Amino acid sequence: MPSITSETLANGLPLHRIALPGTRAVTILVAFDAGARTERPEENGMAHFLEHLVFKGGEKFDHYKKVNETAERMGGTLNAYTSHDLVAFHITVRAEAAPEAIDLLTDFVGRPLIDAEELDRERGVVIQEIQRYKDQPSSVAEELIDKAAFGDHPLGRTVLGPEEHLRTFSREAIVAFRERRWAGARGGAFVVGNVDHVDDAAGRLFERFPTLDVPSAFEPAPSLQLEKLVERRDSNQSHLRIMYAPSIDATDPAERAALTIYSTLLGGSMGSRLFDEIREQRGLCYSVYAVDHALADAAILQLGAGLESSKTGEAYARMREIVAELHADGPTEEEVERARAYAAGRRVLAFENTNAVARFAASQAIVFGESIDPDVAIAALDAVTFDEVAAIAKKVDPEAAAVACVGPHGADEF
Repeated sequence: MPSITSETLANGLPLHRIALPGTRAVTILVAFDAGARTERPEENGMAHFLEHLVFKGGEKFDHYKKVNETAERMGGTLNAYTSHDLVAFHITVRAEAAPEAIDLLTDFVGRPLIDAEELDRERGVVIQEIQRYKDQPSSVAEELIDKAAFGDHPLGRTVLGPEEHLRTFSREAIVAFRERRWAGARGGAFVVGNVDHVDDAAGRLFERFPTLDVPSAFEPAPSLQLEKLVERRDSNQSHLRIMYAPSIDATDPAERAALTIYSTLLGGSMGSRLFDEIREQRGLCYSVYAVDHALADAAILQLGAGLESSKTGEAYARMREIVAELHADGPTEEEVERARAYAAGRRVLAFENTNAVARFAASQAIVFGESIDPDVAIAALDAVTFDEVAAIAKKVDPEAAAVACVGPHGADEF
């Protein structure tokens, strides 16, 4: 059983300690409700760009080499991520290095220099990252399905943003975004794993983050748009995406857990309906899946496949039919039982990793304002009933889907 303590620091930042028995590692993670969905239209890409820039140094570790070399001397793994929901920074080290790791992370993230020269240098790096994504058809398909589903809403824009934005972002605008969005009241610090070496003095280091006003709420998620977007490419391989918006309450943990079981039996395992029929029985593709994701105010179900272009039409039609069959007839008790065991088992195995627990806790605390106890998350999946999953199947409208594809196709093929 994890031991969890929480407190709110003087700057408004909640600090959570999640002690996990039997590990020699600890992950320190700081996150804010400052992802891509909080950007204004002209700021699209700024949240991710800022994530890059803070790694260039803070007051104590005032150069990127000092940041990187200090992490390496601790044997640490240092990284960050930006999604539509969050921006987060994290380091995983051996437990006895936790105070030094907190000192490092809170310095360059909590009081970054955001040097103008480094900004111009990193601008080119992020533009190359954008161009790399454009060269990857599967990544383009992910961007297209968001646009097909959410249009001009922030959820329909890319996290990386357009290249032309990156070329114009100024230091002043980036600092203003940080001061507007990185408020402690809409963030959290998480120390997860072996926390024996994290004393009160180490905890106080998180007060290096400035006290900022609570930001305004982000724009609510719109209704699903039923667009069909295709980027035509002369290729032998196509990348297909289909997105549904189940009519569930995204703030209800039980409904979210049931949706996870539903997506697992639909396409989340080798025993799922999509994998069994689309890949094994029909041999239409190598990769096929279904995955659920819950935003703060909306839940989505996404299907995807990478397949030979000549087989795309057949696979698309059958994937839509399988969703319709589950809607009409519901799942079987056996597949619900198997999917529940698989999903809960996967979560147990994932939570052997302190970083996975920290990322989960950040999402739970900041996006949903719910329990950060990993055991509660596992129990929620174990508790899902057959009737709850059958109800989810009814709440996925098989006719209401957004579609995206990259390959030698036209939109009229879908």
